[in-house]
Amino acid sequence: MITTPSTPSATAPDPGATGGGGSRPGLARLRGRVFSSSSPAWIFLVLVVIVAVFSVIKPHQFLSSFDIKSIFINASVDLVMAVGMTFVIVTAGIDLSVGSVLVFSGVVAVKVMEALASGATAVSAGWGVILVGLLAGMAAGAAWGVAQGAVIAKAKVPPFIVTLGGFGAALGLSQVLTNGVDASDVPAKLGNTIGNGSLGPFPWLVIIALVVAVIGAGVLQSTRFGRYTFAIGSNAEGARRTGINVDRHLLKVYAVVGLLSGLAGDLSLAHFTTTTLASHNNDNLTVITAVILGGTSLFGGVGSMFGTVVGVLIPVVLDAGLVIVGVQTFWQGVAVGVVLVLAVYADQLRRKNNSRR
Repeated sequence: MITTPSTPSATAPDPGATGGGGSRPGLARLRGRVFSSSSPAWIFLVLVVIVAVFSVIKPHQFLSSFDIKSIFINASVDLVMAVGMTFVIVTAGIDLSVGSVLVFSGVVAVKVMEALASGATAVSAGWGVILVGLLAGMAAGAAWGVAQGAVIAKAKVPPFIVTLGGFGAALGLSQVLTNGVDASDVPAKLGNTIGNGSLGPFPWLVIIALVVAVIGAGVLQSTRFGRYTFAIGSNAEGARRTGINVDRHLLKVYAVVGLLSGLAGDLSLAHFTTTTLASHNNDNLTVITAVILGGTSLFGGVGSMFGTVVGVLIPVVLDAGLVIVGVQTFWQGVAVGVVLVLAVYADQLRRKNNSRR
């Protein structure tokens, strides 16, 4: 039976539980877990430090309710994609196409809305038209993910190459469908509710993103699908020998990341009320950085959805803080790139330390 890595058995002796000098090994073990590069506690501590630094530099601007709210809103679309990316990277795969699939899905959604609402009346379309369009966008993303997963699983083309090609193809097809001009016939109801509305003090974008993250966490940690995902990332050949249909599971995983990229496209469309063709070229870098920074190993077999949530917040908070303190926006890309390299390096150190034990 395939299981995910678990904590030591409750019946195992715990040096930290003994009296006298026995407490020192227990503290060392706790310290090792907290400050492990893959520990959610360590990642959360990094986020707290970043917030503290910017709060000291610009306390009134950074800690205002508007900025905090905007930080969570800005993180929402990336979080939805990052949930799917977590599954992919846990299998030791990668998906470089998520930003382009987001754009493609948004284009499909708005084109379907325009067709159902006869074009000129799309802005005033009702919820029936809106829901069909949103579902079409998600279906387009899922279909793209299935196509890429099939090439990866069946043709054995490396995920990096397949999704890099998908990155260009999805964006190019989006431009073909729109003639390179952003489509803006987005129903007003969509923008006023899901895109920019709130349920009490909580924006709908944030609520939807957190629901997706909670569901993703449950699937990853508590279902057969999650166990198979960890097993394949740890040892694909070993998983195959235990009876797991690795090819079929990889197809499902890439379908999931495509579906969630489609949902992210719907949310982006709702929030900006346009397709934003030129605004998502770096989404793949941002999402991959967030997932790896959250403790998911680029080499597969290790990951947590809580870490991904914190990892998504770190680049967004970093970007917001740099803007508030007056750093040029050009440096934001540099900061995200540096964070990605450091996160991968930390993961390599963790793997080396584990191999020595």
